Amino acid sequence: MEFSLQSSRLWEEVVEQTKLAKEKGIDPLLWALQVSSSLGTSGIALPSTELAHVLVNYICWDNNIPILWKFLDKALMMKIIPPLLVIALLSQRVIPSRRSHPAAYRLYLELLKRHAFALKCQINGLDYQEVMESIDATLHLSEIFGLQTTEPAILVVEFIFSIVWQLLDASLDDEGLLELTEEKVSRWAIKPQEMEIDGHDIYDEKNIAYCERLQNFNTTMAIEIIGQFLQNKATSRILYLAQRNMSSHWVSFIQSLQLLGANSAALKNSKVLTSEALQELTSDSRIFLSRECKTSSRQKFHAVMAFGSLASSVSLCPGASRSDLWLPLDMVLEDAMDGYLVNTTSAVEIITGLTKTLQAINGTNWHDTFLGLWIASLRLVQRERDPIEGPMPRLDTRLCMLLSIMTLVVADLIEEEEGAPTDETEYGSTNHWKEMKFPRKRRADLVSSLQVLGDYQGLLAPPKFVVSAANQAAAKAMLFVSGINVGSAYFECVNIKDMPFSCSGNLRHLIIEACIARNLLDTSAYYWPGYVNGRINQLPYSVPAQAPGWSSFMKGAPLTSVMINALVSSPASSLAELEKIFEIAVNGSEDEKISAATILCGASLIRGWNIQEYTVKFITRLMSPPVPADFTGSDSHLIDYAPMLNVLIVGIASVDCVQIFSLHGLVPQLACSLMPICEVFGSCVPNLSWTLPSGEEISPHAVFSNAFALLLKLWRFNHPPIEHGVGDVPTVGSQLTPEYLLLVRNSHLLSSENTHKDRNKRRLSEVASSSSPEPVFLDSFPKLKVWYRQHQRCIAATLSGLVHGTTVHQTVDRLLNMMFRKINKGSQSITSVTSGSSSSSGAGIEDNSLKPELPAWDILEAVPYVVDAALTACAHGKLSPRELATGLKDLADFLPASLATIVSYFSAEVSRCVWKPVVMNGMDWPSPAANLSNVEEHIKKILAATGVDVPRLSAGGSSPATLPLPLAAFVSLTITYKIDKTSERFLNLAGPALESLAADCPWPCMPIVASLWTQKAKRWFDFLVFSASRTVFLHNSDAIVQLLKSCFTATLGLNIAPISSNGGVGALLGHGFGSHFCGGLSPVAPGILYLRVYRSIRDIVFITEEVVSLLMHSVREIACSGLPKQKLDKLKRSKNGMKYGQVSLAAAMTRVKLAASLAASLVWLSGGHGLVQSLIKETLPSWFISVHRSDRDQGSGLVAMLGGYALAYFIVLCGAFAWGVDSSSSASKRRPKILGSHMEFLASALDGKISLGCDGATWHAYVSGFVSLMVGCTPNWVLEVDVDVLRRLSKGLRQWNEEELALALLGIGGVGTMGAAAELIIEHFDS
Repeated sequence: MEFSLQSSRLWEEVVEQTKLAKEKGIDPLLWALQVSSSLGTSGIALPSTELAHVLVNYICWDNNIPILWKFLDKALMMKIIPPLLVIALLSQRVIPSRRSHPAAYRLYLELLKRHAFALKCQINGLDYQEVMESIDATLHLSEIFGLQTTEPAILVVEFIFSIVWQLLDASLDDEGLLELTEEKVSRWAIKPQEMEIDGHDIYDEKNIAYCERLQNFNTTMAIEIIGQFLQNKATSRILYLAQRNMSSHWVSFIQSLQLLGANSAALKNSKVLTSEALQELTSDSRIFLSRECKTSSRQKFHAVMAFGSLASSVSLCPGASRSDLWLPLDMVLEDAMDGYLVNTTSAVEIITGLTKTLQAINGTNWHDTFLGLWIASLRLVQRERDPIEGPMPRLDTRLCMLLSIMTLVVADLIEEEEGAPTDETEYGSTNHWKEMKFPRKRRADLVSSLQVLGDYQGLLAPPKFVVSAANQAAAKAMLFVSGINVGSAYFECVNIKDMPFSCSGNLRHLIIEACIARNLLDTSAYYWPGYVNGRINQLPYSVPAQAPGWSSFMKGAPLTSVMINALVSSPASSLAELEKIFEIAVNGSEDEKISAATILCGASLIRGWNIQEYTVKFITRLMSPPVPADFTGSDSHLIDYAPMLNVLIVGIASVDCVQIFSLHGLVPQLACSLMPICEVFGSCVPNLSWTLPSGEEISPHAVFSNAFALLLKLWRFNHPPIEHGVGDVPTVGSQLTPEYLLLVRNSHLLSSENTHKDRNKRRLSEVASSSSPEPVFLDSFPKLKVWYRQHQRCIAATLSGLVHGTTVHQTVDRLLNMMFRKINKGSQSITSVTSGSSSSSGAGIEDNSLKPELPAWDILEAVPYVVDAALTACAHGKLSPRELATGLKDLADFLPASLATIVSYFSAEVSRCVWKPVVMNGMDWPSPAANLSNVEEHIKKILAATGVDVPRLSAGGSSPATLPLPLAAFVSLTITYKIDKTSERFLNLAGPALESLAADCPWPCMPIVASLWTQKAKRWFDFLVFSASRTVFLHNSDAIVQLLKSCFTATLGLNIAPISSNGGVGALLGHGFGSHFCGGLSPVAPGILYLRVYRSIRDIVFITEEVVSLLMHSVREIACSGLPKQKLDKLKRSKNGMKYGQVSLAAAMTRVKLAASLAASLVWLSGGHGLVQSLIKETLPSWFISVHRSDRDQGSGLVAMLGGYALAYFIVLCGAFAWGVDSSSSASKRRPKILGSHMEFLASALDGKISLGCDGATWHAYVSGFVSLMVGCTPNWVLEVDVDVLRRLSKGLRQWNEEELALALLGIGGVGTMGAAAELIIEHFDS
């Protein structure tokens, strides 16, 4: 209390001293010296915040005279009061009273110009914290901006922002524009709290004309100061921090600023700032990184990482291609065509995320992005326009990707923009106001990309079987622009070939139709230059009154057999047509339901690209029919739907159909629909039957087997449940279990409330909800769960547990008697040789009663023991190989679903290596000799482009071909099947398992299997040989390394010296594979080989080290092959490495990015999140710590720099592929932990806590490149990094003279780094 009284008396004395000085007219400098001396004697630290309050209160408004303003100015000059606090105090008093005291407002503006921009000296004072807290208390900054912090530098940002905003609102109010703002009032005190009767200034303010002139001048001056704040190097950057971290406030501020710039009358009187200049300041986002960057390596990095449009980024590089930027997309699209891959995630979601990632990393506009999507998907189609035959996805799947999936991706990207929130409060802190100013441009960019796409005629040539559809699309457009309105009925009746005018269509016509069908375009596209070949005056043919087809069906024509055939063979053209068919399938008669199901699984599914997403949705919904309201039976209602369900299941069982469902993301829901069908029909005694309209009779066993075989295709059921694990994150492939499929399906339900912003998730949620609105778990299907657990036990351990006298034991005996009835008659049972079984209970049962009338689940439970008994009997000579194969085929014919259990048993037994090999001699077992040498030659031809040596299939031709007994039995069983449509769905189940089984066995088991099968199916020769060629890599890790090296060599064109040599996507993926080139099977591009091999690589972790090594080797090759020696010499001597040979160096840098892009694609595809995590947390830090051989060749400094940039681009791409560039995907939740670990490593190395072994130039380039890419391409990542780590990184960068980069990092680090960024700005830019 005593100190407070003393302080109060002290300030009273200062006031008296000031009053006396005013009355005596003492010189302001003398007054300032006296006050300073007096306060110093009293122990008051200067500058004094209390004195600032005292002086401002004394002046405003009882002593508002010129000499006191001079006293205040001298006090500021003598630094006895803090300038920023004085400005804050005056803004609270002067701005609201600027009309009654215009002279005071003028003086305030002068003080503002003099002191508000001199920030460096003020933040270095001892009272910095106290001053800023006092300013916060005065202006209520924390309350207004909502940032509860006492960090002084953050308060500096708020202070600068508030002062500019107060001047803005005051100027708007002075010009009568404030009411035009959205808020209509200011959040600042710009008007007096009480009514002012008149002013008290003594400067002739009663002269109204003078006051008006002064007020107008003040308004102009205030606007000029606003412009100065926006232009000043330090304050403009501080305002950028406000833009980044106070986005909702910034939106209101910038809208008001734009309003002022467009409508201000006072601005016209300014001599230093024009309306156009202010508009430019408001339209520019004031990029944080200055164009006047002076950091040491920034210019070089800018050349490496400057990602412009597709055209500009490749224009400097003679060998570059537009496609190079989209290489990861090409690889993902081709990877999706693998028939062994059934993905639980929609291709729409995958490609949409990848597109946004590449668009952000490459910095392309949306025109180029859409063009890149179309070109990549067109290349996908052209790569296999004449595919080889075999159980693999054909052209239908590729066209689905181009015409259905890709248009859905584009639709989602456009909806993302057009459905974006318009309320600024919904924008996150990373959104820039200028991104919201010109939205809705993606649709226009789609139009321009499709117009440009017409120039790529080589890619647009349609494959043979879609020529008619393309021509019809062209004819439709021609008739439209000719003013002739015809419906689809005309084309149903008239053959395009018979038209007298030319209607030569291409794939662009089909793309346009797909876009129009999804409301992405309208029919104005038909008028694009060159889209149609002309016009006609009249139709050459009239439309028949009635013709079977969709048009007549929609008019009420009945579903006759002719009509059904017509609808099956031609796709629906509209959603309304599909909805009518679906309605019949739900409410029609039994025969109509079957017919409708048949139609849905016909051309509308395979080639109905414009409505395919609805077709798969309707089929999936029909697979889960609801319980009828009048249903009263004790059995499941599904039994009554058996004929329709069987038609649906058989109709979608082909490889292409399964892939189409996979691409649309419906595999989890399809599995959920199949499980109850399997549970119900697998529990039925086969005493029921249903007759289809075709006359075919089906039983519960048939329905169950078809459903079970389809269900098992949806995950790798014959593989161990855990494989290819990397760290603590297993690969997606290892998660494909029934439980995982249901988990994904249930997630679609759980996310239904949050899917309004995601078009794709809305589709999946709708399908899941329509079948069952509740989560579904494996426990709901006890019979399926029992089988699955037995299946897992069979793979994991030797078969055991068969107890004599049990029901299972009796079933085993009955099945063995059925399979080997001729052998069992009058002799010992086959079961007597098994360790777990006793002798048969009897023999000689009549043939018509041999087949047990048991539910399918009971039979499947016994099958492993049956196969074990049969295989053991064969090993002991009690069964001949032919009898074994015949018996197994009888079992599979009796219950086709038993093939699945046979597969799992054989897979397990081969892996245990306990069975002796058998000689494939053509007597006991089939012989591959007839084709084996031919297969070997073709394998060599396929692998010719990789440089991999193919092991001899036999040493000198004398060694007999052998296979492990289980594999020999399995292949013998499979070759008993006919190659027809009925057997196809079961061969599609057994085929991948057989290949996987043979690939796991020693070389040359797979070539032997392929040789045996080529004798059975000659038209599958190319496919079988290609499958055999893949196994070369599975038995030799050196061959995999060589294949990876071939991928880099082909992509970069390093097999030819000049930098302009061919390479890129075309060399990496080539034409796929097939015998339609050069009269025989061609060498397969290395990228295709790797995409078909990597899933079978057991030790996938070593891929990361090899890829990093190959990437760095490629950088050296690029630097040395792309730049002649004399240029390298001059580049080394030049100051920044860019002044000589800039075109050649730019081309080298482009190829380095291409190499890094390939490397990231290989790692991501090979191991997903787990491998990326291993790379970032383990492989890369180890690489930096290790000592590497120094390259002493010419240009080694350039090699080191390029290597660092390559690694930076590589790692950022890997992370972006795994986690995305934003936080929209579930995988992004893993990002903070892994990224934080890597950033901690970088910071620790910069702190000197970690000793590095790599080249210093490589490390410098990597860190600066990695941080630059994060700042420029993935700013959301920075927000997830610990603030302390960001500060340490920034400090390390400043030590490298990378001030701009350090500043950029802190600038986007969120509120936590805003203070550090502000202090760095003031230190670096406040002159």
